[in-house]
Amino acid sequence: MDKKNALRAGALASGTTLMMLLMSSPALALTRDDGDDPGKGLSVIETLGLYVLIPLALFAVIAGLVFVLDRSHDRQDDTTSNVDVKA
Repeated sequence: MDKKNALRAGALASGTTLMMLLMSSPALALTRDDGDDPGKGLSVIETLGLYVLIPLALFAVIAGLVFVLDRSHDRQDDTTSNVDVKA
């Protein structure tokens, strides 16, 4: 990539980032919408459980099911680990 194309790509990326930052201003979040009724916030333990522990448990369950239900160990091993070598 030559210098002109790199400069053009950098300008495009920075311009796009700047426009996205300007368009997603958090100032609109200061006023409540009609019908907005937020509940109580989550504690630290609830947040960690919801966003860390539950996904890890789900990953472990899926990985365990794949490990247990995998039938590829029934196939013949074609590598050198099953070759008998006479010295």
